[in-house]
Amino acid sequence: MVEISVTYEGDLRTRAVHEESGEMLETDAPRDNGGRGKNFSPTDLVAVALGTCVLTIMGLVAKRLGVDMHGARLLVTKEMQPVPKRMIAKLNVDFFFPRHVDAAQKEQLEKAAMNCPVHLCLHPDVQQKFTFNWGQE
Repeated sequence: MVEISVTYEGDLRTRAVHEESGEMLETDAPRDNGGRGKNFSPTDLVAVALGTCVLTIMGLVAKRLGVDMHGARLLVTKEMQPVPKRMIAKLNVDFFFPRHVDAAQKEQLEKAAMNCPVHLCLHPDVQQKFTFNWGQE
C-alpha cells in the first residue's frame, strides 16, 4: 500500500507528498482552465504516469533480456477535449531507442509497453497511440 497526502494550497494549486519518501510535487491548473500553468496540471500527471510507467515496464523486460535501455526516451503528447466534459482525449506516445535490438527483443519490449498498468487503467475513451522508433535518438 502507498499513501500520498494531497493538500489544496489555494488558487487552484495542490501539494502532494509521497508519505514513505517525503518527496513532494505541486500541481497548478493550466492557464486555459483558470490556473497559472506554473507546474504540471493533474491531467499532465496522467501523461507523466503513462510515460514513466511504459519506460519502467520496458526497463524490467530489457533487464531480463540483457538489453541496455540507457538513453531510451519518449515524448508523450496530451490532447484535451473541452466538451461535452473536459477530459484527456488522446495521449500520443513516441518512443525513441538509440541502439539496435533484434526483432524478437523489439516484440517483447513493445508488448511490455502495452502491458504498462497505467495504459491498462486508462478509460477506453482516452485514445492512446504508441509509435516505436528503434535505432533513433
